[in-house]
Amino acid sequence: MCLGFALAASTAPAADLGLDEKLRLLVAAYPETIAGTEDGRLTFRDGGEPLLIDDGKAKDHFTKLEKGDVEDSLSQDYPIGPCEAKPVVNVDPGRIRSDPLMMRLYGASAREVERSLVKVTWFGESLRVTKRQGAAAALEKVRDELASKPELKKYLSPSAGTFNWRKVANASNMSVHSFGAAIDINTKFADYWIWSGGKPGHVPNYANKFPMAIVDVFERHGFIWGGRWYHYDTMHFEYRPELIAIAKESGVSACP
Repeated sequence: MCLGFALAASTAPAADLGLDEKLRLLVAAYPETIAGTEDGRLTFRDGGEPLLIDDGKAKDHFTKLEKGDVEDSLSQDYPIGPCEAKPVVNVDPGRIRSDPLMMRLYGASAREVERSLVKVTWFGESLRVTKRQGAAAALEKVRDELASKPELKKYLSPSAGTFNWRKVANASNMSVHSFGAAIDINTKFADYWIWSGGKPGHVPNYANKFPMAIVDVFERHGFIWGGRWYHYDTMHFEYRPELIAIAKESGVSACP
């Protein structure tokens, strides 16, 4: 079912990318919306107000989670590959996000996000997913590839949800479900850090029941997996193509 743990956390990157290189890949991942960088800010194709990349404030891990800027969202490298690697303390790559950036990419209100939602057929269900940034099209590619592996269907359906305008549980930052760019798969096989008795910064018991073949397909189409997080959420996948692109270019792998 699972491949077993690789080395704890992820292997060291083959090429340690700096912020400028990561920003280049961020811009390339969202050509629909982001125009480029200028004077320490992201610029946007709609001509709207540029977004500060780095607020210059020193933050601990939990402040980054609550009030992360663009630089914070790129500060931890996400490891890819068909291997399961037990995360180390407070390594939550992708769980740190910039709410202002996510709102520029997908919409700043539930109503604005809903205008871009389309229906995606998912193993007998119809899910609402944003078409912006290519998220719905990417999920359809995931579905089509997984459909050739019928033994995996029980893990994939019923889905536990896609669009839901809300904050992260017990937190002040927005969930990626708010933007229609995340999917939770079958809760019957899910493991979650709070369910295991974990506390923020202290999650002693990692568990996962989902086959890594599922994770591998999602990652190859631009989605990251919540099972890569120290504060893990194994049913959760979200569309973050910039983090997958950074992993590919830097060589960050979950496999030894």
